[in-house]
Amino acid sequence: MKIFITGIGGISAAGRNIAEHLKSFRLMKRNAGTVSLFDTSLPYPVFEVKSPPINKQINEQKNEMRTLSLAMSALKEALQDADLQKDFSGIKAGVCLGTSVASQLNDIDFYRTYRNTGAANMASVDRFLKGNLAEAVAKSMKASGPSVTVVNACSSGADAIGVALSWLRNGVCDIAIAGGADELNRVPLCGFGALGILSKSLCRPFDKDRSGLNLGEGAGILILETEKFLRLRGKKSALRLAGYGAAADAYHLTAPRPDGSGLESALRKSLADANITPQDVCFVNAHGTATHDNDKVEGIVFEKVFGPKIKFLSTKGYTGHTLGAAGGLEAAFTASALKECWIPASAGFIQQDENIPVKPIREQTEINGSFAVSTSLAFGGNNASIVIARDH
Repeated sequence: MKIFITGIGGISAAGRNIAEHLKSFRLMKRNAGTVSLFDTSLPYPVFEVKSPPINKQINEQKNEMRTLSLAMSALKEALQDADLQKDFSGIKAGVCLGTSVASQLNDIDFYRTYRNTGAANMASVDRFLKGNLAEAVAKSMKASGPSVTVVNACSSGADAIGVALSWLRNGVCDIAIAGGADELNRVPLCGFGALGILSKSLCRPFDKDRSGLNLGEGAGILILETEKFLRLRGKKSALRLAGYGAAADAYHLTAPRPDGSGLESALRKSLADANITPQDVCFVNAHGTATHDNDKVEGIVFEKVFGPKIKFLSTKGYTGHTLGAAGGLEAAFTASALKECWIPASAGFIQQDENIPVKPIREQTEINGSFAVSTSLAFGGNNASIVIARDH
């Protein structure tokens, strides 16, 4: 069964929509800076969305969770791209969105006040409970199908797209909203800093002198439809969601398995699911966090699966690591690259690491293939791979 991608939406520090992202990619523009959302003495640059669109309905509900506003912004663009209304009444529609930060009650002031006084204003708790991404989006769209929020660390967005794919293939719904969203927050900034994997300079994915990741925020949304439903709407799309694979390392809480066997398994599963060979893949949008272990493992696996000439890049040099949103954003970028027939330079890469057998592209590159892969790695040993196709 063919599952089509009919709408794409995205927001991050690199752009408020897909067109702005592509412009930033062409210009190799990296909109990083100091945190303005909260006070911190930590010296790490971040990729913050400046003045994101605010959803009026969310404000009216006094639920101002930033992640949900970012998700609604990306959703609005995706719906416009798919030529769909904001009312899914009477349609078998599902919503599956991934997140990481928004799955936690991260209001430190709430905890501090409660600890010191034994009581605290419950507004932040109310916002959190009303901020379930999938439920909130499904309610706003009047979608009566399944709604699931996937919380699987940094592979959440990719895994959410994989879940939505299974729904469509199995007749659970005819159309699905899938992707991920996450916001910058003091808790993950402190947490990643404590792990020693944040860089004090702009990140350099796969580079020999990489020193860690930069946190970012944003949302990436895909509208997925069955071929039958698309025909009923009288629409066409050349983009398809062709395959998905997932595997767990069961190795370490935060580090990937050194031999990359979990990632390799996820990759090969996604290729088999799409019924293609590694030679059919024209490029890979890598997870590429610019941390030592992640990039080394990905590079080893890419060479093993695809060979030494595989074209690949990391877009995190433009967006930062958006955590639960990363898989959704990077799926959106991968689909857009196939549609536009070019991929951007991998920002930050200068010198090849002798321990990584392949290197990312250093300049904007034309592509002519029909299949591309987007990979996501996560804490807990989670690995996910998505195959996106373009029918010529």
